Amino acid sequence: MKKLIYLAALSFLIISCSKDADDTIYSPIPPEETPEVVPEFMPNLSELNLFTENLTDLEPSNRAFIYNLNTILFTDYAHKQRILALPTGTSMEYVDDGFPNFPDNTVMAKTFYYLNNERDESEGKQIIETRVLILKNGIWELGNYKWNADQTDAVLDNTTSNVAVSYLDTNGDTVNIDYAIPSAQQCIDCHNNSNIITPIGPRLRALNGNNQLEDWISNNYLSNLTDASQVTVLPNWEDAVNYTLEERARGYFDMNCAHCHSEGGFCGDQSYLRLSYDTPFVDSYIFEDKLNIDTRMSFYYEGVSMPLIGTTMMHPEGYDLIREYLNTL
Repeated sequence: MKKLIYLAALSFLIISCSKDADDTIYSPIPPEETPEVVPEFMPNLSELNLFTENLTDLEPSNRAFIYNLNTILFTDYAHKQRILALPTGTSMEYVDDGFPNFPDNTVMAKTFYYLNNERDESEGKQIIETRVLILKNGIWELGNYKWNADQTDAVLDNTTSNVAVSYLDTNGDTVNIDYAIPSAQQCIDCHNNSNIITPIGPRLRALNGNNQLEDWISNNYLSNLTDASQVTVLPNWEDAVNYTLEERARGYFDMNCAHCHSEGGFCGDQSYLRLSYDTPFVDSYIFEDKLNIDTRMSFYYEGVSMPLIGTTMMHPEGYDLIREYLNTL
């Protein structure tokens, strides 16, 4: 009897050991770590590791994150997705309401696309281009990726070209646009201050909304700032409930015009206009140049109309806002 008990116990021990061994052998393999974003202009957008495997979803990898601006730049009604990728273990440093100090190897990407049907996003989209800025050794470099017809990837191509776009607007009407992809030099004309390439959109005042800065602080994306209320807010030019006409007009000028109409900007030596939101009105020359502003925003003619680069049509809603504001001066 004792022998039988001993054999049973031994059998149980052998089975238990075998089960443990099997558990070890067949335990799940830990998922591979997401590749780092590549801070280089590779031939294909997919090689930068900014997005997940299926690029057409525009789903950022977990090394990058989406950011949004309070007020947006008009580009022929194109939608834009903006993402930012910081090297692991780094953060941006708060300086003032303008740009933070970005760490080397920061990558920014802005993708332009149109919904096939503005009333139903599930009907898909047409992705046109992804513009990329990379900070290398303290200097921003710029490149542009054009999406292929299959919408599976985009190729580095810094030449200008046109893409035919057709979509249904919110009224169900068909809109046809001959979308113009700018050349690298045209991009530099806008992304330029005193002959140094610079971002345009992500000034902290343009990001201070929808708890973005609070999230950046809590996720250690932004250092040297503990309270986002220290940063001013750039008004949304479309928000007539919370902002005055003047605030909205100045917000529109800031995002659509100020990168050129500023000290060191593309138009800095050609015009007295200074259209940054933080420029006092008396120093802006808006009043003195209001007739010229009205005229050059009221129609589209390449090389004459404003904004000068990045559009192939006038912006009726933007013009109506600016005209109403100018009429109060």
